[in-house]
Formats: sequence, C-alpha cells, structure tokens
Amino acid sequence: MMLGFLLARAGIEVVVLEKHADFFRDFRGDTIHPSTMQVMHELGLLDDFLKVPHQEVKQIGAVFNNTPIQIADFTHLDVAKPVLGLMPQWDFLKFIQKHASKYPGFRLVMNANVTDIIKENGRVTGVKVETDDGLQEVYASLVVGTDGRRSTVREKAGLNVISSGVPIDILWFRFSRQDSDPEQTVGRFDSGRIMILINRDKYWQCGYIIDKGGYEKIEQKGIIDFRETLAQLSPFLADRINELKSWDDVKLLTVDIDHLEKWYTDGLLCIGDAAHAMSPVGGVGINLAIQDAIAAANILYQPLQQNIVIDAPTLASVQKRREFPTRVIQKLQITIQNGISSRREVENKDKKPPLVFRLLTLFPVLRRIPARVIGIGIRPEHIRTPEMK
Repeated sequence: MMLGFLLARAGIEVVVLEKHADFFRDFRGDTIHPSTMQVMHELGLLDDFLKVPHQEVKQIGAVFNNTPIQIADFTHLDVAKPVLGLMPQWDFLKFIQKHASKYPGFRLVMNANVTDIIKENGRVTGVKVETDDGLQEVYASLVVGTDGRRSTVREKAGLNVISSGVPIDILWFRFSRQDSDPEQTVGRFDSGRIMILINRDKYWQCGYIIDKGGYEKIEQKGIIDFRETLAQLSPFLADRINELKSWDDVKLLTVDIDHLEKWYTDGLLCIGDAAHAMSPVGGVGINLAIQDAIAAANILYQPLQQNIVIDAPTLASVQKRREFPTRVIQKLQITIQNGISSRREVENKDKKPPLVFRLLTLFPVLRRIPARVIGIGIRPEHIRTPEMK
C-alpha cells in the first residue's frame, strides 16, 4: 500500500492486489514508529494521520522478577512526532488507501489472490490472480511481491530463502483493560517466563513467549493452567483471567527470521517480509517494510515515469540500499531471542536483571540508544518522490 501510494503520487499507474475482502487481521503489526511519523510529516499528512484513533507510547519499560526497569525513551528522537504509535493495521491501511485513491493512477483490487507469476522470455511480466470474476491475468512492467513471510510470489519465482534458527514462538491473546491498570506498555520477566503487554486503550494485547514447537505441551496442560501462569506473571489481570475462555482465544505465532539471497529477478522485486521475515521482537517488521517501500519508490519512480525497462542492476540497488539495515536488525533480534531462550531456562526468582537492563535504569541517557534502534532503525528513509497532480 505504501509503495503503491508513493508511486501513484509520482504519476505512475499502480494496481495493488489484496488477497482478502478487507484489511481486518488481528494480532498484526500495529506499531507506528517515530520514523513513520516523520514520513507522514514529510508527506504533509501528519495532522490528518494523528486524527485516526491511536495510542502513543513515549517510553518502554519492563518488570524483571518484580523489579521495574526502563528500556527506551522516544521523547529525545529528532523527528516530527517522537512517540511510538499503536494503531490497528487496518486503520493504517485505510488511511493510506484514502490518500492514495486521490491519484488517478492508483487502483486497489480486493479479493485478488495471486496464485502464480507470468513469464515471457525469462522475464516476469505479470501475475495470475483468482478474483470474484474468476482467474485473471494482470500484466505490469514491474511486479513487486509484498505478500509476506509465506510469499507466493517469491516461491513461484524460485528465489532462494535463507533461514536463521529461532528458539521461540509466541502466543497472542487479549484481556480487557481497566482505568486502574498501569498505563505503560511493558514486558514482564519472572522465573524464566516472559509476557509482553501492549496498552491498546480498551484492552491489553498480550504475548507469551514459549519454546519453539512448545505449544502442544502447553495446550495439553489445559487452559486453566495457562490462565494461572498468566495471573502469576501479571497479578493485576487476575480478576479477568477467565476472559481467556478456551484455546480458541489464543493465536500461535510461529516466529521465523529469514531473508532472500537475492530480492529480485528480471521483472520482479520483493520487499518487506517477502524479502526478509522478521521476528516480532521490538515490533520493527512493519517499520522495515515501510522503509523498504520508500527506498523502492525513491529508486524506481524515475525509470517508471520514463517507461524505461527496470533492469536487474536497478532492482539490485534496492536490495543494496535496504539489505544492510535489515540484516543488522535481524542479527540483533537473533541475539535477543537467544538471550531470552537462555534466560527462560533460569528459574531463580532472586536473580537480578541483566546488566544491560540495570545500566538502562541507572543512566537514563542510555535509553536513547534502544529508542533509536526501535523507533528509527538503521539508515532511515525519507520521501524523495515528487507529487504529480
């Protein structure tokens, strides 16, 4: 959506194919990073964007074995709105759609499930799409795969996926939120158990970290045992723990970290999770996807405007621009996940928080470092595409 918006804004004809009938997907990446706030500012849309219902997080903290710690402080970031926003992804997409639709070159097709790519003389020239009107073929001078970590486009193109070992999965669920609850979005670490609570105003979006492939074992113990574990981790939720009625209220997220060896082939480019699946650690996947889209638009809009065939070196330049920041963040995620996995094996309640957490709590200036990594990322992108009215 972001890439389609930016290219249409630059006067280029774009068709965005969406598999589903709507944008509503629960437990998706709902974070609006300070870098995205800056992008909205550069597009002149920030004031309008902030009218969409959302929550704003200025700091991120955690509780480690009942010891409060501070991790990140976004207020010092040099951007137009130095906060981490929380907004349902469907509202964000609708906002982008609203503004993209103002440009005559933008077209969004819902219920359009891409099933295959079309090749002519070795070059990708389009896709095959299942629609309400049957199987159709859509042709384009460039196909961009943005269809996520299970990308059909990258599979059909035969692009090589390199996976990294990940020791954890996550269970997502929610509880209602009361006025007396803590305000802050937090992580809770206790006796090797880890739970994340994200303040969504009316409810808590919660994640519970488990060992990779460990869901069946937890499920066998029963939902009552799971509820008791959660109440021990977050005692303030004990009075509403029965809101988790069955395992139907729990969503398993299988955590993957991978990347394409090559993000492109002749006539085709992959970005976002289709090019590099991210862990939910730090909630940075959506930020990287948006940054990919901005970089791709900056590099591709001029040859597309001029009807120049997009060759492999041009597509390679998109990967070159975005691969380094992506791999740095992935390596950080792997390091954090391995640390989480090893910590989960420690059952000593008296154990102090790790040194890095203690330093962040003692020296507030250090909280600017994780705030920048989470909120801005490595090599942030800025709007270079013109608006063609």
